Amino acid sequence: MLSIRDCLDYCDLTDEDVAIIAEHHDIPDVAAAQIACGLVQTREGTLMLTQFMHELVDEAEERGDNAKAKRFREACARFMASHPVLPH
Repeated sequence: MLSIRDCLDYCDLTDEDVAIIAEHHDIPDVAAAQIACGLVQTREGTLMLTQFMHELVDEAEERGDNAKAKRFREACARFMASHPVLPH
């Protein structure tokens, strides 16, 4: 049986990516991991995950939570570097 860690490694996702997705949707990390692993399999899904992360950066900045905005911005940059979206 595969563990969540196996799935994340296969999909090249970090625990931080999953935590951010979980926070964005207010769902448990396990559910976020399942969703994220499915989404990174397509260009559209990868774009959606990137958008989620950008939204969280914007929301943190609007609240004045600079530490969280920085955390999300760095995670988003790592995610985009490991999951580049090529034009059609």
